[in-house]
Amino acid sequence: MPETDKPLLIKRYASRRLYNTETSDYVTLEDIAAFIRQGRDVQIVDLKSGDDLTRQYLLQIIAEHESRGENVLPTDVLTSLVRTYTTQAASVMPQFLAASFEMMRESQSKMLEQMTKGNPMTKLPGFEAIRAQQEAFFKAMTGGLMPGASSGPAKDEDDEQKR
Repeated sequence: MPETDKPLLIKRYASRRLYNTETSDYVTLEDIAAFIRQGRDVQIVDLKSGDDLTRQYLLQIIAEHESRGENVLPTDVLTSLVRTYTTQAASVMPQFLAASFEMMRESQSKMLEQMTKGNPMTKLPGFEAIRAQQEAFFKAMTGGLMPGASSGPAKDEDDEQKR
C-alpha cells in the first residue's frame, strides 16, 4: 500500500521517461496530474544528477492544460506573474499565492460543511444531488484540492453504503 504522507517519488531517466518508484512503471505527465488531483504530492528528480525537477514539470502540466483551452489563469494574472519576476515583489509572491490558495480551500471547505451540517434543507428531497453538484463544482475549481471532501462522486458512496 503506498504511503501517501510522503511525496510520490518520480525519477526522470536520461531518456526523459518518468518512472513511478511506488508502482515500478513508467508514467506520463497526465498520470502525474492525475496523482496530484487525487491529493498526492509528487517529487520528480533527475536520476543521474539528483536535481529536483518538480517545479519544471508542474509548470509544464499547467502549460499543457492552458494550451488545450483549459484556461484557468487569466492573461492579466500571467502578465503580472511575469512582471513580478523582474521586481522586488518576487520575494513575497510565493507566500502571497500560497496563503491565497489556502484561504480559498478553507472557505470552500467551510461552505460545503455548512451546506451539510445542521442545515434544515438537508431533509428536502433532492438536496443530496444538489450538494453533490456543488462539491463537484468546487473540486473542478480547485483541481480536487479540497480538505474534507469525498474522493468520488456521491452516487458511488451511496451505492457502496447499499451493499
